Amino acid sequence: MALSREEREQFLSEPRVAAFAVNAGEGRAPLTVPIWYQYAPGEDVWILTGLHSRKNRLLQAAGRFSLLVERVEPTIRYVSAEGPVVDTSPATVEKLREISARYLPAEKVEGYVDFAWKSHGEQVVVRMRPERWVSSDLGSI
Repeated sequence: MALSREEREQFLSEPRVAAFAVNAGEGRAPLTVPIWYQYAPGEDVWILTGLHSRKNRLLQAAGRFSLLVERVEPTIRYVSAEGPVVDTSPATVEKLREISARYLPAEKVEGYVDFAWKSHGEQVVVRMRPERWVSSDLGSI
């Protein structure tokens, strides 16, 4: 059964690792990788990625991407959101801290942020405005 707008936005706002997909060019399947993301109902989705990464090069060429999040308990549910890139800007340590706090225990955030900020190279924040949604709750098996 399809989810209502409120249900799908709430589900997407939960801290789940997403499957990120972007067009990888002619003759290639989409690049699909797991990714952390940030979302609040009614807002844009944003991700962090390396400025010089393949993912960012493909994002800038395609101008859009999709995210798929799912769960299997207590029911099988998924939400996919797809839309255009609406902004790309340099990452800040505050954005890194925000997204890290979404996924890590509080006592691990600062250590991870210090490591990632020093080790992952130049990062960018890429914002996507969800335009197309596919969602369902398949119930329990």
